[in-house]
Amino acid sequence: MTTNSAKPARLNLPFVGISTFGKNTYQPDWTQIDADVAVMGAPFDFGTQFRAGARFGPRAIREASTLFSFGLGGAYDHEDDATYLGEEVRIVDIGDADIVHTDTETSHANIEAGVRAMLDAGALPVVLGGDHSVNIPCIRAFEGRGPIHILQIDAHLDFVDVRHGVRHGHGNPMRRAAEKDYVSGITALGIRNVSSTAKDGYDAARKMGDDIISVRQARKLGTEGVLARIPKEARVYVTLDIDGFCPSIAPGTGTPSHGGFLYYEVLEILQAVANRHEVVGMDLVEVAPDYDPSGSTQILAAQVLLNFLGFIFHARGKRG
Repeated sequence: MTTNSAKPARLNLPFVGISTFGKNTYQPDWTQIDADVAVMGAPFDFGTQFRAGARFGPRAIREASTLFSFGLGGAYDHEDDATYLGEEVRIVDIGDADIVHTDTETSHANIEAGVRAMLDAGALPVVLGGDHSVNIPCIRAFEGRGPIHILQIDAHLDFVDVRHGVRHGHGNPMRRAAEKDYVSGITALGIRNVSSTAKDGYDAARKMGDDIISVRQARKLGTEGVLARIPKEARVYVTLDIDGFCPSIAPGTGTPSHGGFLYYEVLEILQAVANRHEVVGMDLVEVAPDYDPSGSTQILAAQVLLNFLGFIFHARGKRG
């Protein structure tokens, strides 16, 4: 008589175990990254000018991501008749960059080191913020790897040059990016209402190659019209501030601004970007979970990221 001694597969329900992003493998050794995608937390919020709390964003997004992680070999989308993020896409979570309290420059340097390690390993970097200043070290890490075009989804322009001596806060990242010779341009979607940048900031942004589109303008243009504003053949880095969404669906953020995007508006743009462009990296920032007792903001963040990653690798597979 023979017996099957193989251990049964664990059910591994979302509420069980340690919350890595998507319940993927944890790789704490940044010299041993071997994956298609590497996810890193940047729990830094010292750049905020109003409500802090985004330092808890990476932990909350990771926990929320387990909702979509049943380990069933990918997610089938009946509308697209496609399976996304199957076992062929290798994803690792490399933990968090080390944050030194009150020390912006050291903390940013540690974030930059993590993104460089992911890029050196050939993995697509995904950074979970943190406030939007964490984009500054993310873009620094692309030095010598350009040109890249930045797609910014945000309520605020974030194009302040210097304010009271501050150059690396969460109001500065797009200005710092535009100064880089390897950043070919910025397409800014969702910019609206009373904002963090005065008129001279908008003038400087346009002069430095920033194409600014409000939510209402994006709706009039439609997905095709928005995509036409991104240069053909551009290698795209996506920075997504959760306040780009309407606070009716994403209240858990430090600087909410009403009139933002709804879920499918952003998702359809991201899917079109994945289909038409090489996506070289992304960050999702400003999730401050304590302002949303329902937890829906971090669920939205995780859902957007996982869908976007699915679109990217599905498109790569079609391209061969």
